[in-house]
Amino acid sequence: MPAPIPVIIHGASGRMGQALLRMLAQFEDLRLAAALVHPGSALLGQRVDPLRQDGPCYATTLADAVAGGVMVDFSVAGAFDAGLALARAQGLALVSGTTGLDARQRSALQQAARDIPVLWSANFSIGIAVLTRVLREAARALPQWDCEIVEAHHARSGTQAPRAVGQIGFAAVRAGDIVGEHEVLLAGAGERIELAHRASDRGIFARGALVAARWLATRPAGCYDFDQVIGEATP
Repeated sequence: MPAPIPVIIHGASGRMGQALLRMLAQFEDLRLAAALVHPGSALLGQRVDPLRQDGPCYATTLADAVAGGVMVDFSVAGAFDAGLALARAQGLALVSGTTGLDARQRSALQQAARDIPVLWSANFSIGIAVLTRVLREAARALPQWDCEIVEAHHARSGTQAPRAVGQIGFAAVRAGDIVGEHEVLLAGAGERIELAHRASDRGIFARGALVAARWLATRPAGCYDFDQVIGEATP
């Protein structure tokens, strides 16, 4: 059996970072190599992997990160540059779900893809990825129909709804602790199609990100998207 792929979580103290730490135990082919937090984090120095069998792993800072494997980045825009620089310098594949990136940071991702495989997505739900595929097909088959999307997330979310092709009406709701909801209406003359996806557990995004990490680890340098992962990987 091949050795597990080392995974470095950048932003381990955040909501998604914590979800990733919990979800990793379900992936026998992945191994936590480092949990990176900012220097003032309450998690710094704390053990983060109680189920690990080959010795403890403690939350550490970016400067102490180990090399090799895949970095899964769910940090914040202000910490993204340092994480990207580390991944590029150490030759780590990079899966990122950090939102709020500006044009310069997106350009830096493109440049890093010359040296390492990178995959950025605003949403790592496998169900949403499949829904997006369905919408693309529907838009091709029903070019004259109207398409409206309403998506809802928690109040602090920067997540954006998936978009199919063509002109689409779009409304976003940010409220409370909603994990993620998407409702799609395709309307024609005398008939309509309604599709919905509702997430009840943030763990689905962690699972999707780790499926992407496992997939990306064997890819050459370049830019990839989550749709490619769903087309080839086993969730």
